[in-house]
Amino acid sequence: MKEKRSGPMPKIPRSSDNDYTDDMSRTRREFIARETGTQLNHLGHYSIPPETLSGNIENFAGVAQVPIGFAGPMLVNGEHAKGEFYVPMATTEGTLTASYSRGMRLTREAGGITTTVIDDAMQRAPMFAFSDAREALAFGRWVEQNFETIKQASDSTTSVGKLRDIEQYPASKLRWLRFNFTCGDAAGQNMVSKATKAGCEWIQANYPRPIEHFVLAANLDTDKKHSHLNSLHTRGKRVVAEITLPKHLMTEIMHCPPEALFKQRQYSNMGALMAGSVNNGAHFANGITAMFIACGQDVANVAESSAGFTYAEIMPNGDYYFSVTIPSLIVATYGGGTGLATQNECLSVLGCTERGSVNKFAEIVAATVLCGDLSLGSAVVADEWVSSHERLGRNR
Repeated sequence: MKEKRSGPMPKIPRSSDNDYTDDMSRTRREFIARETGTQLNHLGHYSIPPETLSGNIENFAGVAQVPIGFAGPMLVNGEHAKGEFYVPMATTEGTLTASYSRGMRLTREAGGITTTVIDDAMQRAPMFAFSDAREALAFGRWVEQNFETIKQASDSTTSVGKLRDIEQYPASKLRWLRFNFTCGDAAGQNMVSKATKAGCEWIQANYPRPIEHFVLAANLDTDKKHSHLNSLHTRGKRVVAEITLPKHLMTEIMHCPPEALFKQRQYSNMGALMAGSVNNGAHFANGITAMFIACGQDVANVAESSAGFTYAEIMPNGDYYFSVTIPSLIVATYGGGTGLATQNECLSVLGCTERGSVNKFAEIVAATVLCGDLSLGSAVVADEWVSSHERLGRNR
């Protein structure tokens, strides 16, 4: 890094007519090298055509290359994801892909993972302020009476998004309206912002009494951060992955009988409760993040998507029932980074590039999470956790 200059720092080069070109990206790398003293020898090695990046990045200068490996095959018996899948995982954490593959082997030999998308909603939550609580209550009743017209205004902005319902949350003289949309194959945050704005413009133009203040978002939708509300009510897809594992497979493959893993589950439940954790599982975020990077998802959505619940039972015959529930899995197979070259290839490997494939992708993600939690939990119980990281996870 160069010493701090006395004057203002120069602006990063931009061009109005050729901003997304190899030449312009090279110009920016050279600029950063001059200004910081760091040679960017690797950022400029990429296969992505720069002209395809408009809408995905500004000041394009190169790529951050994250290694991708494949875990699997993983057998899924879903409503949308059916069959065996090789799962792309982009990570720099050694042992991760091997651990997920181990869980996939176990679940495949047990007959596969059952997956179900049980809810679907993306939100924007505008806030309206009034002179007092009674005025806010009257407004809420008026919104209920005029829902269909508000829906028409919101849905007019998109051919894909559909307003499902509007929840209401009052506090003092304030009232939040939580607009819930379905969004097709898109994650939908931008889509629902535009649609909610249109609905609220109709409300402001037609509500017959004074509204003191309005703001399109005031943190109740909790975009890009976890909330207990979204764990209860869903943000994105609410997905369950579940399996019943024969006792002999647990012992043979995981070196861990069901009774031992179930006992560890109770300890982990208590630890998560004491810590105030948003997840009583092992490491949802590992599998979700690795798949998000590989498949062009908005990685910041891991903040919401990694919250979740695990549940287990010992069956009367000694087999082990295990499930994961992801209440706020925000995924897309259209829009955002899903169309970029390497990301689209990874989605194609999963068969998730066709129209209507977002729930299939959600089920594959949930099944992957289940495999990872089974593998890590078993490794802890069998005292193989540290040794496996020593063998595969240390970059010496």
